[in-house]
Amino acid sequence: MSQSVQPDDPVSVTEAAADQAISLIENEGYDTDEAGLRLFVQQGGCAGLSYGLRFDVEPEEDDAITRHHGLRVFVDPASQKYIDGSVLDFEGGLQGKGFSVENPNVESECGCGESFRT
Repeated sequence: MSQSVQPDDPVSVTEAAADQAISLIENEGYDTDEAGLRLFVQQGGCAGLSYGLRFDVEPEEDDAITRHHGLRVFVDPASQKYIDGSVLDFEGGLQGKGFSVENPNVESECGCGESFRT
């Protein structure tokens, strides 16, 4: 699992996750020099919090903006406190799990793995 990380980055991103996200961004017709992947935390799920991913063309004013393997990643300050030190990965194939977040701050997860509590 090759990942790109800088000491102050809120998250690390594996090469597989960056490649997949860049491919999806390009398929949507966005310029990867401007657009990026937003990783955020929202209220929801049986454990209380869940991860969200979406494409954004422009970062918000207070976002942490990083670049990993050519992928721009945006994280808002409220989400950063929950995911600081996490790794975003991607696993494809028939039994692949898609995008996943390995978060060292998680105290417990729900049975389905879709939500967490810190």
